[in-house]
Amino acid sequence: MVRQIGNTLSFDRRGLLRAAIGAAFLAPKAAIAQAPQQVGSVEDIKGEAFADSRDKRRTLERAAPLYLTDVVATGPDSRLVLHLGSMTTLKLGASARLTIDKFLVNVGGEITLQSGPILFDRPEGSPPTDMQFHSSFGLIAVRGTRFFAGPSNNVFGVFVARGSVAVASAGTQVIVQAGQGTNIAQPGAAPTPPAPWGDPRIRAAMASVE
Repeated sequence: MVRQIGNTLSFDRRGLLRAAIGAAFLAPKAAIAQAPQQVGSVEDIKGEAFADSRDKRRTLERAAPLYLTDVVATGPDSRLVLHLGSMTTLKLGASARLTIDKFLVNVGGEITLQSGPILFDRPEGSPPTDMQFHSSFGLIAVRGTRFFAGPSNNVFGVFVARGSVAVASAGTQVIVQAGQGTNIAQPGAAPTPPAPWGDPRIRAAMASVE
């Protein structure tokens, strides 16, 4: 009888030991699975900028990491340069705010632009990437390698410096080629037919993100 109780106790201790060892091996894997996915970093900053993720705010500095689902915002009179993946650069102007919804290196991603101006840029001759920018004004599907989007002349403007983009809103889609721009007067309005922008407007748009 005593032996049986001893064996039972011995078996329970061995089981507890195995469970503890198993938990020790599984814990790091669980931590890795929950770790945020880094998709880029801060290349340059002027003024102040922040990233909100999982109800936590981080003050951004040069070389600070950027993670999937980060909500990135700049302060008044601030500028921020983000490097995503290996070839994509995003320049944000003052009071800009965007969310990195999806991003895969050399594949593409989705970004939601809530406010402010941005400049999307990839090296000339770089392979195409499937990037989409969502905003209350419409959808921008990237076909080219350098374009501006944001407030311009009291409307939401999209200007393509290199390549082309597709801009869709209110059931209308236009293809904007290099040297052209389109306007969306307000959320829910259709984009205007693509047309060349004058030099003063182009300079003002680029200055808002430089």
